Amino acid sequence: MATLSSNDEENLKEVEHHSHAKEEPEEPTTRTSGTPVPQDVLCDSCLDSPSRAIKSCLTCLVSYCEAHLRPHREKTKFQNHRLVDPLHDIDCGTCAVHQLLLERFCLTDGCCVCVDCESQEHKGHATAPVGEARAQIETEMQKEQEEISQSTSAAEKTIEKLHSNNDSIKSSVQELCVSVEQQFARVQSAVMEARKGVMEVLEGEQRRALRQAEGIQAHLEQRGTELMKTLARMNKMSRIKSDVDFLKEYSEWKKGAADVRLPSVHINRLDHLTSYVQVLTDATQKLCDVILSSYGDKLGTFCKGSKSLIPEPTCLADPETREDFLKYTTSLTFDPDTTHHFLRVTEDSRKVTNTSPWQHSYPDHPDRFEYWRQAMTSQSVYLGRRYVEAELSGEGAHVGVTYKSIDRKGEQSSCCITGNDFSWCMGRNSRGFFAWHAGLETALEGTEIKRIGLYVDFHPGSVSFYDTTGPMRLLHRYQVDFIEPLYVTVWLSKKDNVVSLVDAE
Repeated sequence: MATLSSNDEENLKEVEHHSHAKEEPEEPTTRTSGTPVPQDVLCDSCLDSPSRAIKSCLTCLVSYCEAHLRPHREKTKFQNHRLVDPLHDIDCGTCAVHQLLLERFCLTDGCCVCVDCESQEHKGHATAPVGEARAQIETEMQKEQEEISQSTSAAEKTIEKLHSNNDSIKSSVQELCVSVEQQFARVQSAVMEARKGVMEVLEGEQRRALRQAEGIQAHLEQRGTELMKTLARMNKMSRIKSDVDFLKEYSEWKKGAADVRLPSVHINRLDHLTSYVQVLTDATQKLCDVILSSYGDKLGTFCKGSKSLIPEPTCLADPETREDFLKYTTSLTFDPDTTHHFLRVTEDSRKVTNTSPWQHSYPDHPDRFEYWRQAMTSQSVYLGRRYVEAELSGEGAHVGVTYKSIDRKGEQSSCCITGNDFSWCMGRNSRGFFAWHAGLETALEGTEIKRIGLYVDFHPGSVSFYDTTGPMRLLHRYQVDFIEPLYVTVWLSKKDNVVSLVDAE
């Protein structure tokens, strides 16, 4: 039998030593090479009845039993092959370039490397043994898991408060309606016309408050679902036994890891409704002769002054450069349940195309747009600052933001993101580029706008559109008093119109 040289023996022992150091401890089991158990690595060369492998070759990327290992031990040509203790998924645990064990983790690039990679391609990078890197990352994951659990619990409590708040809103409005009835009883014929106007104001307040609560609840439920998915994936990663597989899975997950923080939520209980009674009482005494106009004017002014304010965050400087805006980048995808039948969603739900006259057999859904060819994102934008970039193609492509409460079934212009007072958008038609809000269009400077940046700042309240085709340039800005979470929505009015949400770089 041929023997290994002294240098080869030393190298082999070193590799085996490292391999033993990284293997997880197993319960001692008495077995022979011919009686493998499930956790054993099997010989890749056995055909009929695989035996337990006793060595893995890092050069061949194959595991061998006692019999099939003989050529490596006896033939001179195999003397330079690197033998180690049996490895599961040997091709995954070795470097594809240098055929060495992936023993190190590059903290700079977030990938597993061998010792040769560490001294060459990753020279100068911060690295650590895979076991040590996993321990460090698992510690960080544990902290994130705790934060997610706390955020999930906070979301559930807030949702409970929203449900309670809805009942309070309804009760407050009902109580106020009684007082309204009492005051309007004093003015007989004129009161009937005035009562209609005041009741519309009150019902509008109720709808606005309930719509706000429903929008926030939908956002929190969505965030809770995302957090639970993230928590489940992290738990799944924690059960991976292989350090390399774990670190690969973690690195891939970390690239698209969602923010685990839960934003603070302001709940409007509409306590100010109780002061309506005094307003109505005073107005009744003074304005019976002009009731049709006076009540409407006074209550309209009062409602404008009682809008809930978004909690003010820590004062931050306004972004100026594109790099500043990219700090607030938000990844969004389109919701297939909202997509019109003439629209097709592709590329990981980030691209929408108008395929007229071809329709798609989407199932009926209450959230689906039926008349206007629109699609809305699954994720909402709420509180803080958010930035999204989109590519527009074709005359008729529009993109903007709106509330979840937009009507999905109607044919009125208010059901389109260009025609109501709670949507803000920009796009292109045959006359050029325009911004739209509440049916009013504003002409924009530019003829070759292909990529736009959409920036939302909930405080002090603004929606801004930027041309990012070349150097970043402000196209238009709206000052807004937001009361609900926003959803990015597109309207593609013509065939072959395309809007793609792109990764801002």
